[in-house]
Amino acid sequence: MPAPKTLIIGTGIVGIATAYYLARAEKNARITLVDRDQPMSYTSAQSGENYRNWWSEPTMVNFTNRSIALMEEIARASGNQINMNRRGYALATRRTDIDDLVEQVRKGFGDASERLLRFHDKPQADDYHSFKSPDWEGVPDGLDIVTNTDLIRSRFPSYDPEIRSILHVRRGGDISGQQLGMYMLEQMREIGVRRVVGEVKDIAHNAGFAVTIAGADGTHTETYDRVVNAAGPFADKIAQMLGVDLPVYNTFQQKIAFEDRLGVIPRDVPFSIDLDGQSIDWTEEERTLLKGDPEMAWLAGDMPGAIHCRPDGGDGGKWVKLGWAYNEKPGTATWEQPTDPNYPEIVLRGAARLQPGLKAYYGQLPRNMHHYGGWYTMTKENWPLIGRMGPEGAFMNCALSGYGTMAACAAGELCAAWMTDGTLPDYAHGFSVDRYGDAELMAALATVDRGIL
Repeated sequence: MPAPKTLIIGTGIVGIATAYYLARAEKNARITLVDRDQPMSYTSAQSGENYRNWWSEPTMVNFTNRSIALMEEIARASGNQINMNRRGYALATRRTDIDDLVEQVRKGFGDASERLLRFHDKPQADDYHSFKSPDWEGVPDGLDIVTNTDLIRSRFPSYDPEIRSILHVRRGGDISGQQLGMYMLEQMREIGVRRVVGEVKDIAHNAGFAVTIAGADGTHTETYDRVVNAAGPFADKIAQMLGVDLPVYNTFQQKIAFEDRLGVIPRDVPFSIDLDGQSIDWTEEERTLLKGDPEMAWLAGDMPGAIHCRPDGGDGGKWVKLGWAYNEKPGTATWEQPTDPNYPEIVLRGAARLQPGLKAYYGQLPRNMHHYGGWYTMTKENWPLIGRMGPEGAFMNCALSGYGTMAACAAGELCAAWMTDGTLPDYAHGFSVDRYGDAELMAALATVDRGIL
């Protein structure tokens, strides 16, 4: 009996990973991928391309640990075509009392926390593994908690001298998300996975799914046994075609990348996050002007933390990426990027608080700077939706917020397990729509402190 005919809607990294792991789980799989544009050209093209196993909930830790393990398999199989490194995530704060932050980490790591947490309060720390090398093999798991200022100065010389504590997540770093997607597409091309360029206009469910697709050669309808909604910020629209309302919303987040021609960011610094809220470093004249403009006055007030910076392009490169996901307003996803022309200077001045060397670029960012953004599709609890969706044979793999690249492999594997009645991991229930009927789980999620996520 032939395998079911499957249509996966969306060729971002999540849709590609779903097809890849379905092809591995199902003998002679018959898979079609459809998207209105080329693979990895929309939200996935704007990814920060970072990964980490640090969360406030064991469920998310287990999920991303599995995804990282799958990425490691691909790195080994491809000769590290995906450019995986493991310098980690360095979460910096000017606080000395960090018991609440450590407690969040303990909750995330659960029973393994005693083994995975290492404290460094002296100027020398032989057990604080170096991050000079980008190699991901042989780097310890867990988290180093560094509270000695001399040790911080020696390991992080570019940081603000006022930094007093660093939580250094070790199973983290960055990859090339584009190369990850291309590797999986190439593997699938060899086994005959089909790809269609076109926009899904309608899905009728009767005996199977009659899917109407508009492409360059006109509009046509084809019937499939299964459909997978991996449409990213348009997942709600695809679900509505099947009479399903997904509990998701979208926010638009931005980043910039530019050539650090002055070399102010060391090439071996980890992905760096300033945990502390701040007031942006405007001049007094600029601050007065901002306060006088009702639409811009918010920029002169208190701003949230979690601004981040990292080198881009490897040890031999010169570019850096800056990001600050301060936008919390829900919005309707559009194909055009609604970027804010003020954002580059905002994020630069914010990032300069942790990396003071960036002040050299105030008002003079390079002309070839890349300013871009992407939609975060989220649930209110910031957990994904993976599993069955409405009618028999309909599935979803969506709402992966800002962690789509790092979680794509485990998300694809999980969605494939749902489709093939495979063995489901412990985190499967938490990511299915059934969680909304689990009062105990939802009550627990409502109390989670996501202060350092």
